[in-house]
Amino acid sequence: MAHLTVQIVTPDGLVYDHHASFVSVRTLDGEMGILPRHENMIAVLAVDEVKVKRIDDDTHVNWIAVNGGIIEIANNVITIIADSAERARDIDVSRAERAKLRAEREIEEAQDKHLIDQERRAKIALQRAINRINVGNKL
Repeated sequence: MAHLTVQIVTPDGLVYDHHASFVSVRTLDGEMGILPRHENMIAVLAVDEVKVKRIDDDTHVNWIAVNGGIIEIANNVITIIADSAERARDIDVSRAERAKLRAEREIEEAQDKHLIDQERRAKIALQRAINRINVGNKL
């Protein structure tokens, strides 16, 4: 039976490397499910979760919080290159909740002072924190 090899790489190195029967990601164009023999392609990822259904057990699923990046699918190998990525088991949810609160305060402050760039950065930080919380709570 064919399977996928999934590798997630960040500037810190290889974060994830396993075999899978199915992978789900969100690209800027929408949700994408990937099975073995998927057509070769490259797409831009949204800040969202990556779901990897492992081949070792039908119920074994890994969740990874990915903060955007690029996905390449080539000959049953999925390579994700992202600025940052964390497996659900490695996420400190309470830290992510504090980051969420901090980002929300920064958005309010930026809106009050009409600081567009600061508001944009804070909204991205908020989106990343919410993604980490959601993935961290999947355990």
